[in-house]
Amino acid sequence: MQFLKTLFWALLVGVMVAFALNNMTMVPLKLWGTLYADVNLPLLLIVTFLAGFLPTFVALHLTRWRLRQRIAATDRTLADLHRAEVAPTIATDPMPTTTPGATL
Repeated sequence: MQFLKTLFWALLVGVMVAFALNNMTMVPLKLWGTLYADVNLPLLLIVTFLAGFLPTFVALHLTRWRLRQRIAATDRTLADLHRAEVAPTIATDPMPTTTPGATL
């Protein structure tokens, strides 16, 4: 199964490299006013992909980290409650019983 996964990623990278080499054209990018920048098309596509992907990727990992912290805190609380429940308790009678005829 690992071989198929590696083959898939190798083919995907091959297609991306072929696309980049066949579309190595300069694209004018208007920044502001009369200022233009000539950028390669594959570079522009990679930058726009990363601009959309990275914030989502970071948000996903922050959410997963926060949920793991909450699960760990819940596990610790549950373990503490379990330890407190298992701890032996000495039962004391609130009112001592006396035998009839005994003096206090």
